[in-house]
Amino acid sequence: MSESSSFSIEVVITQIKQIITDPAGFYKNMPKTGGYGEPIIFVLVSTLAGGIVYAGLSIIGLTPGPGIGIGAIIAFPIGGLIGSFVLSAILFVIWKLMGSPENFETSYRCVAYSFGLMPVLAVCMVVPYLGTIIRTLWGTWLAIIQSTEVHGRAKPTATMVFGILAALMVFTGLSAEYASRQAMEQAEEYLQGSSEAQSNALENLEDMSSEDMGKAVGEFMKGLQEASKQSEEGQ
Repeated sequence: MSESSSFSIEVVITQIKQIITDPAGFYKNMPKTGGYGEPIIFVLVSTLAGGIVYAGLSIIGLTPGPGIGIGAIIAFPIGGLIGSFVLSAILFVIWKLMGSPENFETSYRCVAYSFGLMPVLAVCMVVPYLGTIIRTLWGTWLAIIQSTEVHGRAKPTATMVFGILAALMVFTGLSAEYASRQAMEQAEEYLQGSSEAQSNALENLEDMSSEDMGKAVGEFMKGLQEASKQSEEGQ
């Protein structure tokens, strides 16, 4: 695989297909240097594709709310670009501890091209909890391949290190997803209850006679006056 001097969507699509179907072959031939431009563009294109897929699924009702799904078209590329550098820094330290001689740019390229999974993972995100497991295990598998094909680490060592990390990430990921879903359900219940209360209040207001409304307003004003007097006496 050779680096091209200009952006080509055909090349990006070909790379995405190879990362999904033949990751070992891709990373074995991946250039370790050449600048950050192409891997960054790859991250943006891949995450944009994932955002479009997620938005399409939201339109047909498979994800929570069309607004959230459409927002993914913007959120995925931004989050992907930031996340690629953060994850690269973390993995760079891990690979160095494992004895890798490669520099940060090589680590970034390993991580950046793994974002080629985004269009597929966007579909997996529709399935509660299973999507988190698939995303973590697939990413772990790629990390093991990157460790052996790019960083020259022994497969048993890479499997042990990233296997332990995967177990921790699955646990924390599932816990976070559960908490997020619980929060969303409670928010929806609150909004529904608030809407019903407002509706009942309006219905009661419509049923009140002009005399009852006058009394209610009078009681309200009287309460305000008493509260004002108590405030002044307290001062």
